[in-house]
Amino acid sequence: MKITYFQDTDTLYIEFRTADVLETRELDENTLLDIDAQGNLCGLTLEHARDRADIPHVTFEQVAA
Repeated sequence: MKITYFQDTDTLYIEFRTADVLETRELDENTLLDIDAQGNLCGLTLEHARDRADIPHVTFEQVAA
């Protein structure tokens, strides 16, 4: 997984898997979902990210099974 924040456009992109994107679906006017040919979620784009997410305080936690 890779998280990229584009400060100049206030856009957050979360890449869940590296794959060819077949389709980009609009969840709402500021949220886009990238889907591969098998229907798997590849990425998520959030526009106006600072207003919609707590960008300066991003953390990642992996919980063991």
